[in-house]
Formats: sequence, C-alpha cells, structure tokens
Amino acid sequence: MSTKNIVLIVIVGLIVLLGGCGCSGYNNLVQQDQNVKSKWAKVQSDYQRRSDLIPNLVSTVKGAADFEKSTLEAVIGARARATQMNIDPANLTPENIAKFQAAQGELSGALSRLLVTVEQYPDLKANQNFRDLQAQLEGTENRIKVARNDFNDAVQTYNTAVKTFPNIIYAAMFGFTEKGYFEADAGAEKAPSVDFGK
Repeated sequence: MSTKNIVLIVIVGLIVLLGGCGCSGYNNLVQQDQNVKSKWAKVQSDYQRRSDLIPNLVSTVKGAADFEKSTLEAVIGARARATQMNIDPANLTPENIAKFQAAQGELSGALSRLLVTVEQYPDLKANQNFRDLQAQLEGTENRIKVARNDFNDAVQTYNTAVKTFPNIIYAAMFGFTEKGYFEADAGAEKAPSVDFGK
C-alpha cells in the first residue's frame, strides 16, 4: 500500500469521524432544545390554568357586599397583562423570561393582596365555592413551582450542552444559543406570613 493511499485513508477516516461526531452533537442539541420547549409548554399551561381560575374567583368575591373594588380591578388588570405576555419557545432569552416572570409576578402580587383582603369578610371566607377556588389556586401555584423547576433543570442541561466542547462548535454553526432561567422573585428570600384561617 502506497503512502498516498494511507494518507487518503487517514483523511477519509478523519472526515467520517468528525462528521459522525458532528451529527451526534447536533442531534443532542436538537434533543435538548426540544426538551426545553416541552418544559416551557408545561410552564405556560400551568400559568394558563391559574389565569383560568381567576374569573371565577373574582365573580365569587364580587358577590361579597362592599368588597374593595380597587383590589378586584388590580387582579383583573394584572391578569390581562400576564395573559398578553407570550414568548415563542424559540426565543427563550434571559430578557424575555424576565419580562414574562415580571408580568406573572404582578399577577401573583395582586392575587396575594386579594386573598389577604378576604380576611376582612368572614362570610366570604365561609363560602364553599370560594374555599374550593382558593384550594385550586393553591394547588396550581404548587404546579407552577414544579414546572418552573423542571424548566430550569432542562435549561441547565441544554445550556451546558451548548457551552461544552465540541458542541460549542456545532451550536455556533447551527444557531443554538443559551436560554434564560426563571430567577427567584424579588423578596422571595423572606417567606410571607399569611394565615387564611384554615
């Protein structure tokens, strides 16, 4: 076998090896990207569930005599803004995640104020429909927390894949960029002290 043939075999072997690694790296990035998008859909679904509960909650609360109108309007307005904030799963940048989180945080704050205000209305607290809605809302908040954690885990795995060698080469070639995380809400280090009279 001549030296020329050996060199040719080595070059073809390297091309096949690099091509195989490239395909594997690309496929891994696609898989991780799809996983992040799937987890994002779950986050949106759980936030939508919360949003869907709010009109029933507001209607129930409206039935209470002299309930604070400004509190209800704050919840309705925050819900409208949160519902309008949609992010394309292909554009989960840290800035977009922060905007989404801010809109949802505003709604969470308005809901918290509503539930604290309910303490002044014993008849409303005793209303079975209100208690059922409150329980569903609390369950939904737990689902949101789990979905956000799962999303962050998927983003960490994806971002690690995008930043490690040799995937960083394929990520740059094919446009895979880092995705944003959900961050702890401001003041989250201090647990609120709220008693709903259960």
